Amino acid sequence: MNSEERIAAILSDPEVQRLGALIRQEESRSGQELRSELQVFQDRYETAVREGGTAVLARVCEGKHGRWGRICVQDTGHETRTPHWGLTPDGAPVAWIGTAPDDD
Repeated sequence: MNSEERIAAILSDPEVQRLGALIRQEESRSGQELRSELQVFQDRYETAVREGGTAVLARVCEGKHGRWGRICVQDTGHETRTPHWGLTPDGAPVAWIGTAPDDD
């Protein structure tokens, strides 16, 4: 069995699937829970993108969540008090810990 087959076997395991679903559910729940506190960062990010606010964009956290295709919209260094936070492509809030690769 080559490494790709091993990875596929692990990812298809029912327990891995169950845990993945549980993590996605918690990321969505946490994102919704934090929305009232952190939506201001999303608004600021969207304004900076629209108006070319490079000073704001230079401060934005480098955290990303490949599964959701979204970056964290908070300032760099927020991780000691809050998880990463942003919106999914369909506009739902999501919060996560750590940084995922682009192909997560």
